[in-house]
Amino acid sequence: MELKRSFGQALRAFRISRHLTQEDFSHVSSRTYLSSLERGLKSPTLEKVEGLASAIGVHPVTLLASSYLLDREVSMDDLLARVRSELSEIPLKDER
Repeated sequence: MELKRSFGQALRAFRISRHLTQEDFSHVSSRTYLSSLERGLKSPTLEKVEGLASAIGVHPVTLLASSYLLDREVSMDDLLARVRSELSEIPLKDER
């Protein structure tokens, strides 16, 4: 599945699970733009992902991870293990 489509499906699934309408995102984006995202017609910027995730009440990484789970057909455990492993390879914050 194309990543834009899977992001849109993940966004829509979170929005519906939280009982939010597209109009509830008016402080983040227009309903037309949100609809375009949900249909996989557009890709959001990182700033937009952060705003959308905030409106839903999830961390932006959660929204992105759910997109990759749909797109790549990988298990959640495998995805999280890979992310954990890759993050452990680089110094973060004051660990330098």
